[in-house]
Amino acid sequence: MFGNDSSFYTFYTRLGFPVEIRRSIVILIGIYVIFSAHSTRAIIDALILVGLLLLSIFLHELGHAWGCRVQGIAVRRIVIFGGGGFCEHRPSTYKQDELIVPMGPIVNLALWAIASLVANWGYGQATDQTGYLTFEVLYWLGTFAFLNLALCIFNMVPVQPLDGGRLLHILLRKIMPPVAALRLTGGVGLVFSVLWIPAMIFVFMTTGWLLFYFPSIKQHLAMWQGKHAA
Repeated sequence: MFGNDSSFYTFYTRLGFPVEIRRSIVILIGIYVIFSAHSTRAIIDALILVGLLLLSIFLHELGHAWGCRVQGIAVRRIVIFGGGGFCEHRPSTYKQDELIVPMGPIVNLALWAIASLVANWGYGQATDQTGYLTFEVLYWLGTFAFLNLALCIFNMVPVQPLDGGRLLHILLRKIMPPVAALRLTGGVGLVFSVLWIPAMIFVFMTTGWLLFYFPSIKQHLAMWQGKHAA
C-alpha cells in the first residue's frame, strides 16, 4: 500500500541514529481529519489522537532500539509510516532477538500502566473546583494509556513481521528443528493473515478505527512450505 512511501521529515535522536517520518503519515492524518470534519473541536481531537498514536509507535520502536544498544548492535534508523513503524538495525542472532523483539511491547505495557495509574489518581483527586483543562489532560492521558495497550495487543498477533510472529518463531526454534519451527510459524501466520481483512472490517464497523497494515499471505504461505527464513 505504501510502496512509494518516501521520507517526509528526518530527525536524529541523542543516541545518534535517524528517525524517518514517511509521507504516508500525511495520508493517515488526512483520513482522520476528513472523518472529523463536522466540527473544529473534532478535527483538533483527531489531530491529538494521531499525535498520541505516533508517539506511542515511536516509543515502541525506541524499545527495540534499546534492546539493540545494550547488546552492542548498531541501530541504523527508526521509520514511522502510515502502517506503523520499524527499527532497522544490523543483523542479530536469535538469542539477541529474545531481548530486542519483546522490548517494544514491554515499553507499551509500561506506558499503559503508568499513564493509567496517573490518570486514575488524577480523577480520584478531582473536585468540583477542578478546572476544565485538568480534566482534558486526564482524558488524553487515559487515551494515551489505551493506545499503548491496544498497540501492545496488536503487535502480539502472531503474523510476520509483527513482534508476535517473530516471538512465536523464536520460541518454536527452542523446542523443535528450525525447518519445523519455520513451517509452523508460517502456518499460524497464514491463518491469521486470511482472517485479517474480515477482522479489520469488523473493527472499523464497530469502533471506527482504521488500520493500514496487512500481513502478507504470500510470505506466510512460503514459510509454511519451508521455502525461506522468517
